[in-house]
Amino acid sequence: MYSRRLLAAACLSLCAWMGLGWSAEAQSSLRNRITQEIQPNSMTALQGTVNPMANSRNDQGSVSSSTQLTGMTMYFAPSAAQKAALDALVKAQQTKGSAYYHKWLTPSEYASRFGMTDADLEKVKSWLEQQGFTVDRVSNSRNAVVFSGSAAQVESAFNTSIHHYKVNGVTHTANATALELPSALAGVVQTVRNISDFRPQAQHVRMSASTAASVAKPAYTSTSTSEYHFLAPGDVAVIYDIKAAYSAGYTGTGQSIAIVGQSAVDLSDIENFQSAAGLTEKDPTVVLVPDSGSSAISSGDEAESDIDLEWSGAIAKGATIYFVYVGSNSNYSVFDSVEYAVDEKIAPVISMSYGECEADLTQADITELEAILEQGASQGQTLVVSSGDSGSTGCFSTNSGVTATELAAEEVLSVNYPASSAYATAIGGTEFEGDKTDASEYWESASGSDVVTSALEYIPEEAWNDDSSKYGLSATGGGVSTFITKPSWQTEVTGIPSGSYRYVPDISLDASNDWDPYLFCSSDESDTGIAGSCSSGFYGSGGDTYSTMTLAGGTSFGAPIFAGMLAILNQKLNSTGQGVVNSTLYTMAADSTTYASAFHDITTGNNECTAGSSYCSSTSGGETHYTTNTGYDEVTGLGTVDFYNLLTDWPTSTSSGASLTSSTTTLSAATTTPSSGASDVITITVASGSSSVTTAPTGTLTITVDGTTETSSLALSSGSASYTFSSTTTGDHTIVATYSGDSTYAASTGSLVVDVGGTTSTSSNGSFTLSATNVTVSQGSSGTSTVTVTPSSYTGTIDWTIETNSESLVDYGCFSPESSTISSASAATTVTLTIYTSKSDCSTTSSAAKSHLHSFVRSSNLKSASAKQSPPAGSRFPLSSVVAVAGLLCVGLARRRSRITSLLGCVLILGAIGFASGCGSSGSSSSSSSTSTSTDVAKGTYSLTLVGQDSSDSSITNSTTFTLTVD
Repeated sequence: MYSRRLLAAACLSLCAWMGLGWSAEAQSSLRNRITQEIQPNSMTALQGTVNPMANSRNDQGSVSSSTQLTGMTMYFAPSAAQKAALDALVKAQQTKGSAYYHKWLTPSEYASRFGMTDADLEKVKSWLEQQGFTVDRVSNSRNAVVFSGSAAQVESAFNTSIHHYKVNGVTHTANATALELPSALAGVVQTVRNISDFRPQAQHVRMSASTAASVAKPAYTSTSTSEYHFLAPGDVAVIYDIKAAYSAGYTGTGQSIAIVGQSAVDLSDIENFQSAAGLTEKDPTVVLVPDSGSSAISSGDEAESDIDLEWSGAIAKGATIYFVYVGSNSNYSVFDSVEYAVDEKIAPVISMSYGECEADLTQADITELEAILEQGASQGQTLVVSSGDSGSTGCFSTNSGVTATELAAEEVLSVNYPASSAYATAIGGTEFEGDKTDASEYWESASGSDVVTSALEYIPEEAWNDDSSKYGLSATGGGVSTFITKPSWQTEVTGIPSGSYRYVPDISLDASNDWDPYLFCSSDESDTGIAGSCSSGFYGSGGDTYSTMTLAGGTSFGAPIFAGMLAILNQKLNSTGQGVVNSTLYTMAADSTTYASAFHDITTGNNECTAGSSYCSSTSGGETHYTTNTGYDEVTGLGTVDFYNLLTDWPTSTSSGASLTSSTTTLSAATTTPSSGASDVITITVASGSSSVTTAPTGTLTITVDGTTETSSLALSSGSASYTFSSTTTGDHTIVATYSGDSTYAASTGSLVVDVGGTTSTSSNGSFTLSATNVTVSQGSSGTSTVTVTPSSYTGTIDWTIETNSESLVDYGCFSPESSTISSASAATTVTLTIYTSKSDCSTTSSAAKSHLHSFVRSSNLKSASAKQSPPAGSRFPLSSVVAVAGLLCVGLARRRSRITSLLGCVLILGAIGFASGCGSSGSSSSSSSTSTSTDVAKGTYSLTLVGQDSSDSSITNSTTFTLTVD
């Protein structure tokens, strides 16, 4: 009877959504769930609210009663009817033929159906304030309240005690007993997070120089001339057939990816990587989670974020990369970054390279996190997660001082969460085995000089397993979940066992840290052991030797690489998102034809623990493992992918059977250097991405400033709209406009950086500011950018310079005019800038020379990264939702998915032929994987800086940035 009632309630709830739409009316259909007065005399324990590391063995005594705790979050569970309706909706969104197929929600729409009522939220806020807490904010999804207070207030309100705990020499703060809540909130409150400050800790495997010198030569791919091969972006594009997608014009342009982390980064590392790999410099948009503290570097976490940012952007070269991270408040973790990316719907693809052993989580932890991820799925967001680097024993930890019982628990079979989530795509690991016997078949010879992209074709793979008794566990994570039931899409593929729980991983990509490892750049020297990483191409400050390269492996690389592939897929489909892509992946794999075309079935290897009894013991259930086989297996999932075939075979139909036209969204400012507190008009223009479709886009824009939503309903008029920006916080501010799409056009995103308090050059002849529109051209042709010059008592002639990091543009491109006359001292003047992408048009002997052609110039590439780290502290912007879950992650339980193996053991190949000549010499976004001719600018997206300077007074100057896309 209960099941029937629940089903009926779910149907009514879903029908209400279908009939009402997601409006204010839907909010009125929610039912109040707190029906009693909240009284402290009747308390109920919240199970699963004690961190496993908060035990008597680590206890250091009580904290001071005045200790302040910020960012605490009370998270609400959906009602049974809400949960059933949400499940039904998410399933319908992935069911072809459904009226709701790929019809994604906005955060506000989600809140109006699956959040709490205003009345219930007011009751909770009132009770918290009565306990002395300060209520900071309510999440956009209306299922969490964030508050702050003292340790004494927490102990009194939740009937617990707050202690210090020392683990591996680090002191933490956490509640010693389960939290209790008034019984009126029982069943409504899921949990309370961020009272504990345990965070994931990095666990990398790297060798010191002294250790490396004592071991045998690493098993790198080698030719008879002792050449060695490390993976650069161009190699991955060749091996996994991404290059063909680039040639077809797909680079992720118009799409976005959110990388989540828990450390600030030095943006010069990202720029150095792009330069060394031959990519166009393109910084990520940095978003610091509100209330998570100030921007701060965390060793290990910084290196992880460097990997994720560099490789996601290297694969999806045309996409916008958002870096969503938490600051110095140790109560916050990477899971808060995920929640913020979902609550703000920052990007349709989210990449995460962290995880937690399932055995270290409670059912309450899993239930709460699944709710966050299911919200993301309903909004069309795809979460890509690394599966782990500890093989079949996902709970293994390098923590010292564990008891025999704790060690035995670490050695049993386990998978990691959120890789095991029903709403995530888990990426396992492989390693190349085809080149171990004949490298010359798969790699280009260096022939005396470095070759950045040297892979020739797909290289056969086996399961990644580099375990050793000396260096520990280093193998692909995989197995069976103990919490998550088997999703419907994981049932009909050959090789999947008949069990009832979720199998991990879903697909795999190369991950070996000992064989053909990945290149990356990082200032995290205490983690990598490399000084001056990428200070000269891919070499460090020690010179052009292999021991100065920053090299690594792990499933950390597979997650951002596959996220980049999905951004390219979204571009090809003109899509606003795919949601949980597993349903499509497994459907394609179930068809023998598409499986053979789009996947590489891995049938060799296992994830057995071979590191010895210190890591795995047969008497404790260890040394068990999974093996590869035909079709799906718990080692490599469905296998690796042939991306271009996957892209071609991917279903393209929508619920209406219509195909949307791509759109472009561009922003321009009245001034990019407004004064503090001044109003700055931002003009947003949405245009067709196709020359054959010319109707004006309709719909709305969502405007965010430094990651905080300012408006989600700015209407377009004839394809454009205006937003007035103002701030008293000096420094850079990133303004992002996301177009909703309409029945004709797909959604798109654009961004602009303004510098509040920035100065414009002035003299007795006044000054001016600049803005320029983005340009998209076909390779070999020309296009125009409209430059707006806004004078302030200025008249005269402006000479133009365009700076770029692209050698291709310097060699083959040009622009006109080289100067412009400004005759009005007060009215804005527009200048048409024509950009040519063919050397033949730029030749001084061509007729175009009459247009006063001007060459591009090389920029210095020496930019200050610190100014771009994060939104300025003390921002005026309203606080945004973070459902904080840092408390669930413990020291030693952080199953970091990266094997940052420095590979300093390369000392044995000193004197061998150098690697990566010309690293940093090419700024082309396309490198060798882009389509180009000998006389045309290579395809790709380029960031350009337009500099205007008065022809007679060099002190009068200003600049602006815009992008050029060559397709």
